[in-house]
Amino acid sequence: MLTSYYTVKGDGQNELVIQKSRFITHVKRTTTEEEAQEFIQYIKKTHHSANHNCSAYLIGEHDLIQKANDDGEPSGTAGVPMLEVLKKRHLKDTTVVVTRYFGGIKLGAGGLIRAYGQAVSEGLNETGIVERKLMTRISTKIDYTLLGKVENEIRSSNYLLNDIHYLEQVQVITFVESGSEDTFKEWITNLTSGQASITEEGQLYNEYDV
Repeated sequence: MLTSYYTVKGDGQNELVIQKSRFITHVKRTTTEEEAQEFIQYIKKTHHSANHNCSAYLIGEHDLIQKANDDGEPSGTAGVPMLEVLKKRHLKDTTVVVTRYFGGIKLGAGGLIRAYGQAVSEGLNETGIVERKLMTRISTKIDYTLLGKVENEIRSSNYLLNDIHYLEQVQVITFVESGSEDTFKEWITNLTSGQASITEEGQLYNEYDV
């Protein structure tokens, strides 16, 4: 698993007009090629009267699945420029569809490349980008007498206090960035003079706005 990567915040849409043509950008986070294709087909159905519904997507940790489709525009003037924007932003698991309603003025190959690239870039800005960081969920069990000290120290640290369970002993749940587990455990051990029971409880991704 990647320790961190960038993707879109969620679903988004943005529209711009270039030389009387409407370019509507649709953005979606997709984790499989099936999801990407379903999204593309949904947009095509919704905008069936549009001149073009061009698309691009990157799927997988190492971008093993990447596709671009010009949907009737001159070869290489739409899908590929759209895909290049995703790559330059270092995005993963992202699908974009740009719907074009032709306004009567031809843009030429260079104009189309710029237009589709700009449409995707502005669509991504509107949707928002997040960094997903791989975190380890760590449980720290301590006596109630240590709770105030441990809670205050965690809240003022770079670690993320997720929850506190008030059981026979207090169970403090902390999210720690992958790779920093041993450092955290040593810190807690020193903080509690060795009076803490520390257990790793799996990993998950947390999202942070970019």
